[in-house]
Amino acid sequence: MGKNVFIIFFLFSFIGLVPGQSATVCAEENALQGGPDTCLGCHGDRGIVKKFQNNETVAAYVNPERFKASVHSHLACIACHADFSGDAHPDRTFRSKQQYRIRASVVCRRCHGAEQLRKKPVHEAVLEEYKEGISPVCTDCHEAHAIFPAKGGKVLGSEREFCLNCHAGRPKMVFRDGESLAAMVDTSSLQASVHRELSCSDCHFGFSSKGHPKRNFRTRRDFAIASSEGCRRCHFDKYTKTLESIHFTLLSQGNLSAPVCTDCHGSHSIREGRVEKILSGKRCKQCHKDIYDIYAQSVHGKALLDEHNQDVPICVDCHRAHDIRDPRTNEYHERIPEMCGDCHAKREIVGKYGLSTEVVKSYLSDFHGVTLGFYKMQRGEHYMPGKPIAVCTDCHGTHNISRTVGADARIMKANLVKRCQKCHRDANENFPSAWLSHYEPGMNKASLVCVVNEIYEIFMPVMIIGLLLQILLHIWRYAINR
Repeated sequence: MGKNVFIIFFLFSFIGLVPGQSATVCAEENALQGGPDTCLGCHGDRGIVKKFQNNETVAAYVNPERFKASVHSHLACIACHADFSGDAHPDRTFRSKQQYRIRASVVCRRCHGAEQLRKKPVHEAVLEEYKEGISPVCTDCHEAHAIFPAKGGKVLGSEREFCLNCHAGRPKMVFRDGESLAAMVDTSSLQASVHRELSCSDCHFGFSSKGHPKRNFRTRRDFAIASSEGCRRCHFDKYTKTLESIHFTLLSQGNLSAPVCTDCHGSHSIREGRVEKILSGKRCKQCHKDIYDIYAQSVHGKALLDEHNQDVPICVDCHRAHDIRDPRTNEYHERIPEMCGDCHAKREIVGKYGLSTEVVKSYLSDFHGVTLGFYKMQRGEHYMPGKPIAVCTDCHGTHNISRTVGADARIMKANLVKRCQKCHRDANENFPSAWLSHYEPGMNKASLVCVVNEIYEIFMPVMIIGLLLQILLHIWRYAINR
């Protein structure tokens, strides 16, 4: 009777009608061939190392807990390591660690064929590499003995660990125009990012351990623009400012080359915008290379690049970071004295370098500064000047600001003559010398003007006092005579 029951059980197991068929087979294999419990007797202890001909090594340690929680926990070790058993443990020789890993990955294809791999879009790149004769290594994304399901299974560790199982390897996105983009994430850059405390799904919403939707973009640039829209979920204040910028205006007009968030800040290696001024300037260089090269030769650029001076202005100090305005407008032109004054009117900044804060005051008190002030007051009455008033950049330059002393002074004077001639057509090369510039008149500089000022400082109070005295005497006489 017992023998008949055993035969019936065997037949039903063979045709797949008895539940737990694979578990029964695995249990027999474990006992007869050396299953996980047998193998982990050695490989569950740290210290076993496999050495290759090029002296590379690989640890042969298997974490028992992670293996038992993996999707392969029901398999016997010989299901993948077919040459090994409890009685046989062959010593195989490999040239390198990479050769060994490629050889081991061939085993994976015995169960996971091309049709199964195609069910997950992330594997498309793997199949393409196979067509090109490249042998991808499965363990670049999946751990060897702790493989977890991408859908519906238990995921150990954080969400980031799960995503990096694939994205720490060599996945890539392929767009309809044939261009591709590496989807690899550098873990060290991610850890140094300001977003290091965020989970992947905080930015990549729609993606999770249970879903990895395949999105279809025409070009790599379309993907970058679409991805940047996710930034506004947290940075809505910055996003609304970008709507007023010249960059957004160009983008809305169809210029897809206009920068978006990720072009300036990056994607996974996002740093604080003002921590390192050199890096901030180099972001602008990506599009404005010619202007950056000019800036690098200016008095500000040399101080930043050669001396790492963090006091000098960079692009965003004048043009601002998110609400970048068109610098060709008259409104922007009239704001330039305020921009320069942000540094040159602060003694704690310019005082370190022997510069005076009077330069801004002297401009605002001379003809150009006073006139500019009147124009701004009249702007409320929709009055627009016919000609722009000279401001700081008209004399000193914009990105090519040079020193006002030494060899550069002659070049600056020549440029100044050309600027003066735009409004003063008869101006010659001596015309700028008639202007006091930002110097306070003294006995060593513009002595005649200094003497006249001194006379006026004495004469004007005397004249005012005499006028008031005359008025008082006139009132007194009128009262007496009445």
